[in-house]
Amino acid sequence: MNGDAIAVRKHVQTLALAFSMYTPKAWIITALAAAIGLVVIGLPTAIYDNPFFVRMTPVRPQDYVIWVVSSVLIGLTVGSYFAGGPKAGEEKILSGGVLSVLAVGCPICNKPVVLLLGTSGALTFFAPVQLYIGVVSVLLLGWTLLLRVKALADTCSVSQVPPQRDQ
Repeated sequence: MNGDAIAVRKHVQTLALAFSMYTPKAWIITALAAAIGLVVIGLPTAIYDNPFFVRMTPVRPQDYVIWVVSSVLIGLTVGSYFAGGPKAGEEKILSGGVLSVLAVGCPICNKPVVLLLGTSGALTFFAPVQLYIGVVSVLLLGWTLLLRVKALADTCSVSQVPPQRDQ
């Protein structure tokens, strides 16, 4: 096996170990946080019809993928805080969530973008970049989850190491 395959395998084993530490409460929190992520990201971006916001451009397939994957990663990361381990990484969850909103939102509904680039600039320049913003968002959220599960796995492996006797 090459080095990349070994690294991926190790990360998958770490994920499996950490997810095995999730209690039923942590899984419920995970599901709730993912559902809240779907609402919080989807509502202002009008990915689904709602009475509060109207989308001016059609939703693209990439928007649905980024929306769902981001919400699942947010849910899994939030759930990890209820499975134990040290607390860290909140700022990465927030950053990834904000980037997800920018990635799936209507380009001409984003007032700062329209103010800076105008409507045609938002469609010409910002809309194509949204896919890359979404990829960065998913990578950031995935990295956050990986850091959290490594902390959980380390907690588990440290607690399972038998104490050494002094001789």
